[in-house]
Amino acid sequence: MGGLNDSMVNEFVLLALSCSWEKRLFLILLCSLLYLGVILGNLFIFFLVIFDSHLHSPMYFLLANLSLIDVGLSCTTVPKIITDLLNEDKIISFQSCMTQICFIHTIGGVEMVLLIAMAFDRCTAICKPLHYLKIMNPKICVSFVITGWIIGVIHAMSQFLFVIKLPFCGPNEVDSFYCDFPKIIKLACTDGAKLEFIVTANSGFMSMGTFFLLILSYSFILVTVWKRSSGDLSKAFVTLSAHITVVFLFFTPCMFLYVWPSPPPSLDKNLFIVDFAITPVLNPAIYTLRNKDIKVSIKRLLKKIFYSRFC
Repeated sequence: MGGLNDSMVNEFVLLALSCSWEKRLFLILLCSLLYLGVILGNLFIFFLVIFDSHLHSPMYFLLANLSLIDVGLSCTTVPKIITDLLNEDKIISFQSCMTQICFIHTIGGVEMVLLIAMAFDRCTAICKPLHYLKIMNPKICVSFVITGWIIGVIHAMSQFLFVIKLPFCGPNEVDSFYCDFPKIIKLACTDGAKLEFIVTANSGFMSMGTFFLLILSYSFILVTVWKRSSGDLSKAFVTLSAHITVVFLFFTPCMFLYVWPSPPPSLDKNLFIVDFAITPVLNPAIYTLRNKDIKVSIKRLLKKIFYSRFC
């Protein structure tokens, strides 16, 4: 990958990790607990959906894929952060930095498509219940996942191909926990204004466009249920509350990071923790606590474990 770039810089220093030992210890503990929660919570949902035949439906197929994507999103950054906090040198090589950026944007693009697919699934289930299984057939569900990966790769590569050609010959300090396009472009030895606009147009508008599309979808569902239930929205809110919460948790940091040209460093760092650690760890809790089928499935699993051990 280094052959594609004639830069003199072959590594970057992550300044956000340079802090007092007390703060580093707190961050190590926080990141480790959140990362453990992300891995255990999302993999639990993933395998629960696979092994419980009662959850073999379009909605839970998409949920299992979302859980797997959340694991991947956290794995792109959090382990590296924990390692850097334990070491004195907070360095990431140029190749690793570019790889991290590609994975972040690929997985982020996949998650956006999956959230759209889940909104479409709920819209079909509520608005066209008699045709639900015909519309949301296995082929359509798999197509959503494949489309997500294609869009994610295109989204990442369309920016990466521009950034990899930039000359990096001077500063190599990144005031962040991780590498990302806007931060790396600022370090290039050339005017990156046009490229910053491309990144904003790509990541920013994609985030905003997807967010507003999802909000419109859920608004349409709420209006449909309101008309059918003579003004009673409680059922729709119960059904959609988990989905809407996940959408706001995922897209709020994205829109601040990519639409706001230069967010304050403190806000940037806090939003990073939300997007890569807190949101992925909350998703399993949100879907578990707000979903009757998942709770019943967990009880069924616990009964099987109890009977197999004591009977």
